[in-house]
Amino acid sequence: MISLLLSLFKRMTKKERYSSVINYFNEQIPVAETELIYDNPFQLLVAVILSAQCTDKRVNMTTPAIFAKYPTAAELSKASFEELFPYIKSISYPNNKTKHLIGMANMLREQFNGEVPMTVEQLVKLPGVGRKTANVITSVIDQQPNMAVDTHVFRVSKRLGLVTEKASTPLAVEKELIKYIPEGLVHKAHHWLILHGRYTCLARNPKCESCGLTELCRYYAKEGRRKV
Repeated sequence: MISLLLSLFKRMTKKERYSSVINYFNEQIPVAETELIYDNPFQLLVAVILSAQCTDKRVNMTTPAIFAKYPTAAELSKASFEELFPYIKSISYPNNKTKHLIGMANMLREQFNGEVPMTVEQLVKLPGVGRKTANVITSVIDQQPNMAVDTHVFRVSKRLGLVTEKASTPLAVEKELIKYIPEGLVHKAHHWLILHGRYTCLARNPKCESCGLTELCRYYAKEGRRKV
């Protein structure tokens, strides 16, 4: 059975695989969006910086008090480390993230008139903002065709065979996904892959038995069938 599944996997073209996966997610998750709670671009930026190696659930428990105390970049930029740290201490890497948030707010105030810029090139200049965070902000707020590759996107796209096995870095995975996903769906596909990885294609014990993508999946063809 495993050899048959693997043979079927190999016969499917890349275009066919992407089309089937997109059709599945369109039906199963027609509304796909971030689980971070925010009201404006500044709040989303704060939340995404805090979410690095931390769950969205924990971030959503933390941000209301921060947003109430520091509703704008101008006000956050005035905070001292000692003032902001207690709000963030329950988040992973609180020391660095406290410094990043204050530095980010200062740069927004000084260089961008307190507004969150909407290009990846500008965003990555901000403290605490890497390519992944910049891609999240621009795709969520502006629906730009930018693919943020976090651990879920990396794992799911590799397992499904959407990207080659030699794609060993987030940037390599990003480039392959962008190449094959229709431009107008990139911002949505990002959330599809995250949600699938968060709730079905788990890192240690993927729920292959309840996944509707097993017939398309490289991981299932090689390993999953043995574990179900």
